[in-house]
Amino acid sequence: MARSNERAYRKETGRKYVAYRKKKKFNLAGTPAFTKIGEPSIRQRRVIGGNSKLKSLAAKYVNLVNPKTKKWKKATIITVVENPANRHFVRRNILTKGTVVNTDKGKAKITSRPGQEGIINAVLV
Repeated sequence: MARSNERAYRKETGRKYVAYRKKKKFNLAGTPAFTKIGEPSIRQRRVIGGNSKLKSLAAKYVNLVNPKTKKWKKATIITVVENPANRHFVRRNILTKGTVVNTDKGKAKITSRPGQEGIINAVLV
């Protein structure tokens, strides 16, 4: 079944909303990118309004900022340590916003959305 960006089918009380129309194509949710660690791979997709978004399917490097020195450096991602979006993403090495990764410079927390922006920025923890 297709994922939709429509409101919930039921209210918080458990009562059903009355459907005022059928599902529409523009309400479909996009497929998740599930960005993994590997050779960099980026796809461009068209979104509403003719705009485009970059979807990162795999990444090897991260733009890392040190909050003390305010300097940016390119770091290599080794593995995923913690993922608040889904605990099973740690085992599968999937990168999302808020993920804590182990890099060659130390642990870092991802601040960008790789599946939406196509780039990975992180802050040294």
